[in-house]
Amino acid sequence: MLDPKAIMEELRKEGYKNLYTWCDPPGTFYDWHTHPEDEIRVVYKGSIVIGTEEGIFELKEGDRLEIKAGTRHWARTQEGVCYVCGSK
Repeated sequence: MLDPKAIMEELRKEGYKNLYTWCDPPGTFYDWHTHPEDEIRVVYKGSIVIGTEEGIFELKEGDRLEIKAGTRHWARTQEGVCYVCGSK
């Protein structure tokens, strides 16, 4: 498992703010939605699938996905996931 504190430190250096960790249990689903700011997710445990109108992305431990402000997306996890979240 990756160290969430180390991930947060790296993201701070990249200009991300409002950093926090989040975990979703197996079977969690978020329907289509948007965010008002650019968002990032970095998985440090488990896996998650995030869909956008441009494609579907499976994120596993160590993977990251940046989602631009206003991008419609959904997310689901079969096995459960923990990730670092931030915004710009």
